[in-house]
Amino acid sequence: MNKPIFFDLDGTLTDPQEGITRCIQFAMQRLQCPIPQQQQLTWCIGPPLRQSFVELVGEELADQAVDLYRQRFATTGWYENKVYAGIPWLLQQLRTRGHRLYLASSKPRVFVERILEHFELASNFSGIYGSELDGHLQDKSELLCHALLQEQISGSDSVMVGDRYHDAQGAADNEMAFVGALYGFGSTEEFRRLGFMRWAQQPEDLLTLL
Repeated sequence: MNKPIFFDLDGTLTDPQEGITRCIQFAMQRLQCPIPQQQQLTWCIGPPLRQSFVELVGEELADQAVDLYRQRFATTGWYENKVYAGIPWLLQQLRTRGHRLYLASSKPRVFVERILEHFELASNFSGIYGSELDGHLQDKSELLCHALLQEQISGSDSVMVGDRYHDAQGAADNEMAFVGALYGFGSTEEFRRLGFMRWAQQPEDLLTLL
């Protein structure tokens, strides 16, 4: 049987740069903090949101920043997103080949489901996993462990596809194979640090790599 495949969302299936960076700028503006340019905030795409805000505004303001971010994201930011070219075709091809597909994102599950439904991608996945609004399961290692247990899948029999170090670390911690989405927001250095040496320059490359 073909291995189950777990996909990250941001930077792997969709390009969320505009929505995420604008929501961060909105939160920082409301907190009267210096506002970086959008391109200076792309490093925030992938890691848990609160962790990024701790670096941007400090521990004391991080929770307030997350709340402000979500105010804009819930109404506007989630929609400022686009599917990478070739992703719908890729998912369909993988399913045709007999792979079971799953989604595992540190983004709150309520937003993950909304985005997948909006772009008509949800039906490709046998299970959709995300964090809770209280921060539970934001850590990618914990999230993947939870998803594997829920689906009764062995990590060593499955593959994780993601674009950042946190995705690769989650795969390593759960004994999963990993393929990097280099067209996202990460780099080969992030993957090599954990001993992973397979990555896709474009979404269609994943069909061969998987």
